[in-house]
Amino acid sequence: MAEIGLILFAHGARDARWAAPFEALLARLRERRPELPAALAFLEHMSPDLQAAAHGLAAQGVRRIRVVPLFFGRGGHLRDDFPAQLAAVRSAHPEIDFEIAPAAGEAPPVIDALADFALDGLDASSAV
Repeated sequence: MAEIGLILFAHGARDARWAAPFEALLARLRERRPELPAALAFLEHMSPDLQAAAHGLAAQGVRRIRVVPLFFGRGGHLRDDFPAQLAAVRSAHPEIDFEIAPAAGEAPPVIDALADFALDGLDASSAV
């Protein structure tokens, strides 16, 4: 039984295909850390929501959950909607310690990876 778990928290969309990159990220995490209980959760339009994902990890015996918001920045959803959902989850699971990571897009390693990706393949001859 793992003591710590991970929730990747994304916006969600009406088109189920939108979730494919997040599902790929979860699969990559599971390849790297197969013993780590991990789940996706969505703010809206998709399931599971944060409450269901946390409940699923709690059922596995997890007592600490790191929530990683997969957003580029801390906009209205992370400032307003997410705290309300998190408060409800904390109320439903007072036995669990929730650790909230910063918005993924604000993390320097993510910014560096995106810059590398954007510049990949460019050279002096392709400059405009």
